[in-house]
This record gives sequence, structure tokens and C-alpha cells, in this order.
Amino acid sequence: MKRELKIAVRELIEHVLRSGDLVFEFLGSSRPVEAIRAHQKIQNSRPDTYQPEVSISYQVETDRFRLNISGRIDGVYTEPDRTIIEEIKTTARNPDYFEKNENPVHWGQVKTYAYLYGNARGLDEIITQLTYYRIDSGEIREIKRTFSITELEVFFKELVARYLEWAATIIDWSGRRDESIRDLEFPFANYRSGQRQMAVEAYRTIRNNGQLLVQAATGIGKTIAVLYPAVKSLAEEFSQKIFYLTARTTGRIVAEKALDVLRAKGLRLKSVTLTAKDKICFCPDSACNPEECEYARGHYDRINDAVKAIFARDAFTREQIAGTARAYRVCPFEFSLELSLWADCIICDYNYVFDPRVYLRRFFQEENGDYIFLIDEAHNLVDRSREMFSAEIFKQPVLDIRRQLKNELPHIFKSLGRINAWLVKARNKCEESGNPLAEKNQPDELIPLLRGFLFLTERWLSQNIKTSFREDLLDLYFAVSGFIRVADQYDECYSTCYEKIGKDLKLKLFCVDPSAHLEKVMTRCQTAIFFSATMTPMDYFKQILGCDQSAHHLILHSPFPGENLGLLISDQISTYYRHRDQTVSQVSQAISALVEQKTGNYLLYFPSYAYMRKIYHSFTDHNPQVETILQTSGMSEPEREAFLKRFSEDNPQTLVGFAVMGGIFGEGIDLVGDRLVGAVIVGVGLPGISLERELIKEYFTRTLSAGFEYAYLYPGINRVLQAAGRVIRTEKDRGVVLLIDQRYARFQYKSLLREEWDPVWVQDTRQLADALQKFWNQQ
Repeated sequence: MKRELKIAVRELIEHVLRSGDLVFEFLGSSRPVEAIRAHQKIQNSRPDTYQPEVSISYQVETDRFRLNISGRIDGVYTEPDRTIIEEIKTTARNPDYFEKNENPVHWGQVKTYAYLYGNARGLDEIITQLTYYRIDSGEIREIKRTFSITELEVFFKELVARYLEWAATIIDWSGRRDESIRDLEFPFANYRSGQRQMAVEAYRTIRNNGQLLVQAATGIGKTIAVLYPAVKSLAEEFSQKIFYLTARTTGRIVAEKALDVLRAKGLRLKSVTLTAKDKICFCPDSACNPEECEYARGHYDRINDAVKAIFARDAFTREQIAGTARAYRVCPFEFSLELSLWADCIICDYNYVFDPRVYLRRFFQEENGDYIFLIDEAHNLVDRSREMFSAEIFKQPVLDIRRQLKNELPHIFKSLGRINAWLVKARNKCEESGNPLAEKNQPDELIPLLRGFLFLTERWLSQNIKTSFREDLLDLYFAVSGFIRVADQYDECYSTCYEKIGKDLKLKLFCVDPSAHLEKVMTRCQTAIFFSATMTPMDYFKQILGCDQSAHHLILHSPFPGENLGLLISDQISTYYRHRDQTVSQVSQAISALVEQKTGNYLLYFPSYAYMRKIYHSFTDHNPQVETILQTSGMSEPEREAFLKRFSEDNPQTLVGFAVMGGIFGEGIDLVGDRLVGAVIVGVGLPGISLERELIKEYFTRTLSAGFEYAYLYPGINRVLQAAGRVIRTEKDRGVVLLIDQRYARFQYKSLLREEWDPVWVQDTRQLADALQKFWNQQ
């Protein structure tokens, strides 16, 4: 049976006919919505002989495969003496421009539609019409051309012939890929404990187009356990593309390595790693236009050759993408997005799927596909999604930009003056209260002022005039645009927050409950698998992540011997905020008792920087001989690496690292073997009290009678579990974890700890020392 390849008319035309420069003209944030409205406005104005949204398809048969071409015509006039095929395009330009400057992609699209329609109906001649609609003025220009069906046939066959070479490459590749997948066995001789169960459940979920939440302890091999069945599903046509979604660079690296392991066993699979534009750009100080960037100049003349060159490889990593982009002088970020169309697995940050500002519209804007979402470290998605669906603006940029525009753009200057006056009043109200404020309703008086600013600014920005203040104005435009986007969907799941910061004011539309937004995003895929070492309790994550009621869950315990972990709980010390000054000495003594029992590297986790520093000073005063290292706020990437590098297996003496729970060293670090022999977790991990946390508490108290749990307890206990998970990373590791807080004795907290843990409860430093000696002497 011949293989089949599907392609949309638009994709076919763009692949074959695109040429010239990569140009990022300002189009306005509301452009997609306005474009839809413009299409509808034009279609509704047409006579009864006009049919909108006409689906069309055509099959090209070759000796080896079938190419299925499909699309949707904007409109067709079927009159007694003529047929007109209309393609509608919205633009920020004067429509007269397109009469003098023919766009080959636009004409290619309408001519292809005309041939497919005319050929199916036996027409000898057909009229094509490109209708350009100018967004800001509503001006319309209709450009007609008449073609014989023979002319259109010649154009179409030449178009298809140029594409068939690439289509054959894709068909050949997919055949080799599927054959390798069918022959692929699990890459290791044996499954780890729990790993086969996880893989089987993942495969079953993919087959049934379902949702699965998995809490799998460190060491099970979560990445392979979800990637292996996902890859197998490609050859069985249960899915067409895998999205491996991560929150951290470490997650990306783990996914890339897992695919390399499968490739070492014979897998042929194309994967692409998407890197943020600002991190991969070759010319970060240049604007994205052909005048300033050599990689934008002629980008489309070289992009197909670049794709063909890198297609000889299977792993399109950041390094490979950058190297090929330099060699062919194309934009590396746009190159990576192009490769995503042809990759079987896309490895990327959460925001490429979930964030309404930057999600991959080429996959999700019009139609959703047979996609698998593999969501790594899914516990991070809760707070990340809250930020994605929130928006904020600051007063100071409004004032700064306004000062620059006084003589240049008086209308925008006045608009910003009205906005600034409103923000001044809000700041004064915030100052009078002495604290950040929250209101249930959105700022209704401000919204029209912001819309007015967007209207005026969009008209000026669309002219693409270069000025010294353009970039600053553009940044403000996008901030306000994002704010309005959120305001348009503001409901009972939101609150409005006001915070005075020095002389500035931060105004935030805060998404308290992201579940409805996440539920909507999940319709973009057929299968979603959430997995993490910490998803406790499961019902909380199922609700807050917007999962179906039918979603399954799986909890898998550590595959490592239980006796390798010495878990101790000191429940006689209070770390409540009001008691912290009084318990500094007690905590410091407990830490001393722990590190005195065995030379090695230790990490200590604290609920705040202030409490950490107090205990740090107490500990170093009483233990000057012990080497210590302290996490500082806002550490750079080199500073983080230097911090972790200190945790060496070759340290001749004890090293004690002080860090903040839930921070950069609380998860995502892998200190194997003697690089880490123990951890101390001071407190129960509760997030600090803040306006946003209190809003979460109030909302879920009202809706689920679980406000404290959703705002503080569940996020806190997952921080504790993540920190504790740093100690035992392999089956050979041995180490100790000490939890310090009175609250661990309460059922509310104790019930959320690992079921497989067998803690030793200690009342004082003597009992602690005895328990530690017993554990270390078991070696």
C-alpha cells in the first residue's frame, strides 16, 4: 500500500514560492482577531451567488506515494457566465502597493485554488480575485485576473513537480523511521522497578487519546518511560508528533539524551530543540530586518537549502541549528521553527504550547493535530501557568515614554497623559493603605484609556518609521496589549492587584485559578501525560491543571533500596515566622549534630534568605572549621555552576551549602554519589505570605473549602519532597535527610510525606546523633 503525505495549499505554496528577505513588519497584536472579522465582513457583504469557505482537495499519484493537497477557499462566485475564486488578505499597507508589487505567494495560493476548483468542475476559464483589506482604514482593493484552465494546469503541475522532490524525501524518511520504530526494543536489558508499569500506562493512555498524571520517584527513569511508548505510537499512527515540554534547561538535556539512547539502539527519529529567540540570535543588537541583519537579508532564498542540509541529521539540537544557520546565513530562530514542521519530536519550554503570547500558532491556531504532550516536571506548571495567563503594567515606563513623545507624537503623548493620571491616583490609593491592594473587579475606567493608546500607537507603528524611541514604545505597546488580552477574558478566576514599588506602581491582572485556561489548551492535543517526582496530592494537581474527570493517575515509589536513605524528623523545633529568632540556636545545633557524624557534602534548605543568613552566622560562629557556601539572591548562571562545582566527590573535608527551599538548588540538580551525602530541610516549605497567595487562599476557600491547602500547604510540601529528592539519585547512593519542624508531627503534614518513607523521630541532638551513628554504621 502506498504511503500518503498530506499538505495544505498554503503550506505547499509557501514552501515552493517563498523568496527574499525575512521582514518583521509591525502588524498589531489584535491582527488575528481583526483579520477574522475582516474576512467575515467581506464575505457577509457578497451577493447570493457567493459561497464562503469552500473546502477543496486533490490527490497527486506518483509511483511511490500519494500527495493529498487540501485547503479552504475564502469564497467562490458561481454566476451563470463566470466563476470567480476569491482569496482575502488583510494588510497594514496601502492596498495600492499590491497592484504595483505582486506577491507571488498570494497569487500562487489563489491560482492553485482556482485550478483545483475549475478542474473538479470541468471549467475552461476561471477568474481569480485577490481582495486586500486595510485593517486600520477598512479600505478594500480587488485585483482580478482571468486564466484558462490550461494556464492554471501548467502552473499547478510545475508547482507540484518542484515540491515532489522534497515530498519524496519526507516519504522515504517516514518509511525508514517507522521501520526502525517497529524494530525498536526497550533500550535497556531490564526495566527498573515501576518503569515498565509507567511505560505501559503511558502507551495505554496514548492509544485511548487520554490524560495521565504520574508521580514517579527519582530513579525510575521517567523520561524513557514516556518517550519510548510515545515513539512507538508514531509508527502505529496513533499520533503524528510529540511535544516534550520542559520547565528547565536540565529537562531539555535529559530529553535529548533519552532520544540519543534510543537512537543508539537503532531508532531513526527527527527531533528539534527550540531555544528562545534572544538566546540563539546571532545579532542581538540589530533589529530583525534586512537592513541591519545579514541573516534576515535573503533568508527565504536560502531556507530550503538549509533545511535539506540539516535533514541528513536526526537530532536538530541548538548547536546543530546554530551551525547550519550560520553556514547558510539564515535566522537561527526562524530556522528552528521551520524545522519543527518536519520534526517528529519537538523539545521546548512550556510556553511554546501554553503561553497565549508565544504559543506555536503554526500548529495550534487553526486546527489541532494528533499530538502527544509529554509535560515534564509538571508540578512547575501550576505557578508557570498562573504567570502565563496573568498580565501586568508599570507606571514608570508610561511616564518615560511620554517624555520622549511630547514633540514627536502629540496624540500618543496626550493618551499616555490620561493613563499616567489614572495610575497616579491608583498609586496614591495604594500608598494611603500602606499595603498592596486587591480588587475583585478589573479597572474598568483604565481599560478604555489603554485601548485608545493601542489604537493610536498601532497606526503609527504600522508605518515602520525608525526613531530613537520606537523600541521603547513598541515594548510598552506589547505590555499594554497583553494586559488588554487578559482583560478581555477577565472573570471570577481573576483579581486585580495594586502594588507601590518605590515611586512606581505595578498593576496586575492576576490569574488565581488557571485550570480553565489549561483545560482549553489540552484540546490542542490528543494525549497529555503529566509526570514529576512530586505531584502530591494527586487530586490537587488533577484539578488545578485542568485535567478531564476521566484522567488516570499513577504513583510509583522509589526503585532504590529503602535502607539507603536515613530519614529523620525533628518535631520539637518551631520554624513559624514568629519563633524564628528564638530557634536559630536549636536549628544550628541540629545541623552541627548532623554534619559531625560523617565527613561529606551537605545541602541545607531554608524557608527564606533572612532565616538562612541568621542560621548561617550562628553555625559558622560555632563551627569555624567547617567549609561553607551560601546561596545569594539573583545568582548568575556562572555563579550557580560555581556553587554546584564545589560539591565534589574529592572534597577532603565537610562542605555545608546553605540554600533557599523552592529556589534554583531545590530541584533540577543531580549530585550523584558522594557529591551529596545529606540534606537538612528547615520548615515545611510554605510559600511566604503575600497578596497573591492570600488571593489564592480566599478563592479556593470559597470554591473548594481548601484555601490554605491550595495556596500554601500543597505547594510547600512539594518543595520539601523536591529538596529531599536531591540526596538519593542512584541505586548506589546512601545519604540522610533531616526534616526540622513541629508541624511534621501533625497528620495534615505527615500524611503528605512519601508513603515508602520510614522516618526516625528525634527529640533532641543526642537522639539525632545516635540515629545517625546507627545509620552510617550499617554500611
